Amino acid sequence: MPYPEQLCAPMRNELTSIGFTELKTAQDVDQAIPNSKGTLLLVMNSVCGCAAGAARPGVKTALQKSEIKPDHLVTVFAGQDIDAVAQARTYLLPYPPSSPCMGLFKDGVLVHFIERHHIEGHSSDMIAENLIAAFEEFCVPVIS
Repeated sequence: MPYPEQLCAPMRNELTSIGFTELKTAQDVDQAIPNSKGTLLLVMNSVCGCAAGAARPGVKTALQKSEIKPDHLVTVFAGQDIDAVAQARTYLLPYPPSSPCMGLFKDGVLVHFIERHHIEGHSSDMIAENLIAAFEEFCVPVIS
């Protein structure tokens, strides 16, 4: 049974308020990930403490501090967007299911993955550093 929306709404808002698009169905996932051009960051959101204490704050910090950012930001919510999460996990293979987690894709191909065990017990600054390094390696800088 999915988590109640009133429980998840503030956690969803932490990502949507900084530019993430929610993928709520398997079809949304199939349209977004394999067809993406450039880079796409997928955050599998969760109600757990490590999502609240490290994952979401780490993502926010990385996006604030990095001059180089992914072209697209998307999220699915584990424990609520059941079909979307199941479909997103097919694009994260060979990694086992975990939430929260983060995947960076380049032209639809997974190029960097942060599993739950890389989040749990780590600070949000450590998560941000990991993401910033991945952005610098895989994302094309914006030229203004």
